[in-house]
Amino acid sequence: MEQPRYLILENGRMFRGRALGATGQVIAEIVFTTAMTGYLETLTDPSYYGQMVVQAFPLIGNYGVIPADFEAENPALQAYIVRSWCQVPSNFRSEEDLDTFLLSKGIVGLWDIDTRALVKIIREHGVMNALITDDPAPDEATLERLKSYRLTDAVRAVSRTKAQTLPAEAGRRHVVLWDFGAKRNIANELVKRGCDVTIVPSGATAEEILAQNPDGLMLSNGPGDPAENTGIIAELKTLCAANIPIFGICLGHQLLALARGGETMKLKYGHRGANQPVQETASKKVYITSQNHGYAVKTACLPNHARVSFQNLNDGTCEGMEYLDIPAFSVQFHPEACAGPLDTRYLFDRFIERMDSARG
Repeated sequence: MEQPRYLILENGRMFRGRALGATGQVIAEIVFTTAMTGYLETLTDPSYYGQMVVQAFPLIGNYGVIPADFEAENPALQAYIVRSWCQVPSNFRSEEDLDTFLLSKGIVGLWDIDTRALVKIIREHGVMNALITDDPAPDEATLERLKSYRLTDAVRAVSRTKAQTLPAEAGRRHVVLWDFGAKRNIANELVKRGCDVTIVPSGATAEEILAQNPDGLMLSNGPGDPAENTGIIAELKTLCAANIPIFGICLGHQLLALARGGETMKLKYGHRGANQPVQETASKKVYITSQNHGYAVKTACLPNHARVSFQNLNDGTCEGMEYLDIPAFSVQFHPEACAGPLDTRYLFDRFIERMDSARG
């Protein structure tokens, strides 16, 4: 008989399921993603650091585990919840099944629960803390930790500690990628466009970045509350004054807004999935995008000399900014998305054009 495992929400609701992956007790913020594919990218996306991720799609793991599709070497999430998982995956690239992978990485999982009901609770009540445990009656100290849990220092936890350079086959430009929890495919998209990419840690200073003499600066995705990163925001103010082309994605978009005088807010349950519609304000074109964020830039408190360039069609929140006094732009969604959609990868080409124009 399989080991029973329990999910206890901060509001007191309990779900009984079955054990998946590693053994242990986990407290984290619970969120859901509506993506139907790309579960490997979800598992290895550093932006999920410190979170418990629920897959809304009911069957996960049918193409196994394929390391070539990872967005980082190891998962950053705290726990993983699915309705059902495929115990006999079928894909010629697969190296193992989902349970074996989670066990090897020390990730606690839970399956065979009503994820549809769980997603409805999160959607209606907002993200909250949750506990996964093998004990259906945890003690008072554990329940107190459940209520008081707060994610902090997330960017430093997932950022690299040393710089790394990824050369292009015929590098014609040099981009510094500031790593706040960067997904691998951001660098891949730049390299395939002829950019030598130097990836620097989140603790890098403006002076150190400018010493690289970059043609452009890429601000990566990452986890946590953007406003907590006061040191990065201060350095980014200096970099904005340097007048080099800047492209921000996800957390990078939020940090750029904060550096320019804008404000951010926490969303009720965030945007996580590969089917989020956004509209480009200039062309009125609609794109389907991949997203993973729990915060957004406040449209009522726009940064200095900026306009909204993309808007979310589900809730009207800001999905992109164009800066009018410096060569910088940013988006909340993921144009580098793997496993897709690919609709907005043209934004990397726009960044290339900005760099070429700046060089003259």
